[in-house]
Parts: sequence; structure tokens; C-alpha cells
Amino acid sequence: MSADSRIAAITARIVERSKPTRERYLDRVRAAVAKGVHRSVLSCGNLAHGFAVCSPAEKQALAEDRVPNLGIITSYNDMLSAHQPFETYPAIIRQAAAEAGGIAQVAGGVPAMCDGVTQGQPGMELSLFSRDLIAMAAGVGLSHNMFDSAVYLGVCDKIVPGLTIAALTFGHLPAIFIPAGPMTSGIPNDEKSRIRQLYAEGKVGRAELLDAESKSYHGPGTCTFYGTANSNQMLMEIMGFHMPGASFINPGTPLREALTREATKRALAITAMGNEFTPAGEMIDERSIVNGVVGLHATGGSTNHTLHIVAMARAAGIRLTWEDISDLSDVVPLLARVYPNGLADVNHFHAAGGMGFLIKQLLRRGLLHDDVRTVFGQGLEAYTIDVKLGENGSVHREPSPEDSADPKVLARIEAPFQPTGGLKMLTGNIGKAVIKISAVKPERHVVQAPAIVFNDQQELQDAFKQGKLNRDFIAVVRFQGPKSNGMPELHRLTPPLGVLQDRGHMVALVTDGRMSGASGKVPAAIHLTPEASEGGPIARIRDGDIIRLDAVAGTLEVMVDAAEFNARQPAEVDLEANEFGMGRELFAPFRRAAGAAEHGASVLF
Repeated sequence: MSADSRIAAITARIVERSKPTRERYLDRVRAAVAKGVHRSVLSCGNLAHGFAVCSPAEKQALAEDRVPNLGIITSYNDMLSAHQPFETYPAIIRQAAAEAGGIAQVAGGVPAMCDGVTQGQPGMELSLFSRDLIAMAAGVGLSHNMFDSAVYLGVCDKIVPGLTIAALTFGHLPAIFIPAGPMTSGIPNDEKSRIRQLYAEGKVGRAELLDAESKSYHGPGTCTFYGTANSNQMLMEIMGFHMPGASFINPGTPLREALTREATKRALAITAMGNEFTPAGEMIDERSIVNGVVGLHATGGSTNHTLHIVAMARAAGIRLTWEDISDLSDVVPLLARVYPNGLADVNHFHAAGGMGFLIKQLLRRGLLHDDVRTVFGQGLEAYTIDVKLGENGSVHREPSPEDSADPKVLARIEAPFQPTGGLKMLTGNIGKAVIKISAVKPERHVVQAPAIVFNDQQELQDAFKQGKLNRDFIAVVRFQGPKSNGMPELHRLTPPLGVLQDRGHMVALVTDGRMSGASGKVPAAIHLTPEASEGGPIARIRDGDIIRLDAVAGTLEVMVDAAEFNARQPAEVDLEANEFGMGRELFAPFRRAAGAAEHGASVLF
């Protein structure tokens, strides 16, 4: 158990709240295990279709149920830098599986879209829902019931949460996540941000902006800032879905391939055909989820995970709430300074000690549950390592150093960057929202100013360019929730609001939409629920209403007489323009079925 009584108490209340749904979930997992997780349950015709392209020896082994079969779910495409390295993984995995006495087949592919490509574009309105679609697509691949275990090849924003939902839905199967790693460091992230703000002010042109962006995003691997993609990798390791040390090794290196081979062999070792059966649905429990949230706070992780980890937990019958996340934030100190919470990137984080050092520090203070199951077969203590390439191309692990190689990037538990984590919940008379404050200066944790209301992000962009926003204000950007338009990220708001803040104005954002995993220095109350399309109070806010955003007290209030405010008719907006183009018409059922942001904004739960 966790040595910290506050962590233990929060975990206990999650366990108690989740009992009915968790027990039903585990009953289903155990029933699926009892039915058989291998090919013995298939008819001859079923099986013949399933191994038609296998070699004669493989067919015989599968027919006799003598060897484990590993299903590969891949998000490979070669347009996106983070997923391009996966092109060669199936061949590596098949070879490693054969060496371990098993067989591997690509069970299916899932879509992988990039929020970086679609920021501010119509396609962004598909982004959040792609998470649930990815879970469904992975489910199609695994529904053939040909597999004893599964490996998941995914990295970025919605892909890993979607794959995790699938892995837990097929919780009777062991599951290992195999990452591709971050690209090598390019232009410093603060320099990229500076050029973006200069462009927003009209001080540099498109050519200069594109040059800076291209030097930042320049090769295979994830973007190097600490957004949702790299928060995903941290989560998979601290929750025990990765092999120890696997998260942040660059693509195309011998160590990256060695880790892929090792994960393959481990995935075959933990099937029901061996002695270390580790079904994902039993491996991941309330303690694992709490460990994930602790990791998010300690690293200043992505705001998107206030949606994703809630949905991931629900897939395992676990009821995690924003209150739980916020209360854990009050307990967990910030130990990492990675852009946008600092100047370093994830390569610098890894070089400073990375996940092994981070987990060691958190365990030292009792802030993590060590007694969890992992794909490695041991508790989290086994993840307090430094991973290297060993002899003959093997993976070699050494104990993580006692000191950070760069205390400006990764701190010891005794000297954190701040005493609390980066994600908090706000509540008040306009609903519930979340805010990331790890990159917000303390003097901006409380903002009280008049509202300026916008019904889409372009309206704010236009007002900024016309010079109408040179004052203190709180931007209210509404009709951006899941039912309105799929809850796109509003990342294009960051440069103009950042410019206005740098000019000395007190500014903040309140929205029922999302901000990027790179949410930064401007205080932003996001994911507000109930959303405007549901008649939420945000739809009754008017220009000039005084709003108080208090990240210290955890409150978000419109300072209007309650009777007057409640008597107002909610604003209505014609959203037809958001219903067609770039595939948005195909996602109309998702918009209709989407749940509230505090429940993960999912169509599945």
C-alpha cells in the first residue's frame, strides 16, 4: 500500500465508489478467461480462416494449441512522425515471437490522427471522438479470438487512451504497450513559442513561422514537448503497461529495438499458457489508476487526461472523478520542469534521470502504490531503473541514480519545484472545470475581470487582430463542448492570450472546450461542464459580467445576482457549419451520444 495516508484514503474511496461496477467488470473478465482465451474454442472453419496465411509449421502449432499467438494492434501510418517508426515493428515482433517459441499476427490497425496537423482546422472536431473509435477498431481486430495476448503500438494524444480502453475491454488478455519514443531535440520549445507570439503580433511572417515549426518537428518520433503524447508514455510506464524504462528512448536506435523484442517475449510469457498469467483487466486496478494520476501531477501532465484517464478507468469498472484528481493534486509535488512547464524537453527529462528517477522519488515519499501488478511481473520498485543496451543487443537495467543529472529539469522529492501538482478542479455557479497551473505564475492564479464572450475561437482571433482586446478580461469561449462540435482543442488561442498577458493585462480563458496538452502560462478553466449546448450556465454569461477564477480556492464564479443570472435565457448558436466537411457528418452520432466532460466525454460509458 501507499505509505502516505492521504493517497491511501483517496484510493480507498475510489475502491468503495467503484465496487458495484468493478465487481461486474471482473466477473466478465473471469468468465471470458474461463471460456478459453485461445483457439480451442474456435470451429475448424473459424481456425482455418484465422491462420490461412501462416506457414505449415505455424498452422500445425496453432491447430494443436501448442504455442501462444500474439495479436498486434498497430496505429502505424507514415504521415505522422510519432507513428511512422511502427512500420517495421510487426516484422521485429514476429521474429522475436518466433525466437520465444510463439507466433505473432497483426490483428488490426487503428486510425491515428494528429492534433498538431488539425489544430484550428475542421478535422480537429473529429479528434476527441477518434479515441473511442480507436477503441472500437482495436475491438474489431481482437474480436476474432485468435490471440492469447496482445501488444499495442501507439503513442499520441487519443491513440493510447483509445488503445487502453480496448486493452481493458479485452481485459481477459494480457496487454503490453510498445512505444516508438520521442524524436531527437530540435529548436528549443521556448524559441518556437516566441516565434508563434511574434507571428500572432504580425512581427514575423509565415515563412519565419514555418521555418521555426519545421525545426521543432523535424523527424521520426513524438514531439518533444510535454503534451498529451508524452504524458501518455509516462502513464503507460507508471501504470505498469510498459517494460521498465521503455517510454523515452529515441526511435531507430539499437536500444529501442531491443526493448521492442523484450516486450514481445514478455507478452508471450504472461499468457494463460504459462505460469505468469497477467490479464490486463486484473492487473490494472484502482491503485494503478491512482499511480497514473500521481504521475500526471508530479510531471505537470496534459489537461487532456482529465478526460482520458477518467474514460480509461471506466473501461475497467473504476469510477475516478475530477474531485479525486484535484485532491491528489493537493498531495503530490511537482518534480519535473518540461516544456511548457519549463525550458527542457522530454529528451532532457530522460537524460536527467527520467521515469526511473521520478518513480524512485515518489516511492520514497510513499506517494505511489508499489504493491501493484505490472507487465514486468513485479511492483513499481522494479521500474526505478536506468535502462541501457547490454551485451549482444540485450536490455540491461541498473538502479536509478540517487541524484538528478539536472536538478533544473528533474527534482528530488525533498526539493520539489512546487509543493502541489499541476491539475486542479474548479467549481462554482457556472459548473465544473479543470485548470493546469504548473506553468502559470503564482500571481496569476487568481484573475477577476469582465467577461468577453465568443462563440468560437475565430471570433477571439479576429478581435485580437482588430486591437479590441488590449485590456483586462476573461475570454469566455463557448459552444466548444463534445455535443456542440466534438470538443476540439483551442490551441490557437494560446499565442494571442499570451501576447496580451505579456503586455501586462490580466487575462484568462473559460471554455467548455479543450486546450492542448501543452496548456501553458495563461490561466485557463477548461472542459467546463455542463456545456453550452446542454443549456449550461456558460450559455447565460454576457459581455461585461465579472468572473472570478481562483485556482487557489478552486472556485469559478460569475459575479452576478443569482436570481438575475438564473432568469436569463441561455444563448443559442447555429452549429450547422460544424456538422459537415472533413468527415464531421460521419461523427454526428458521436456528438449526439457524447457524455459529459467530467465522465470522460465518451460515447462508450
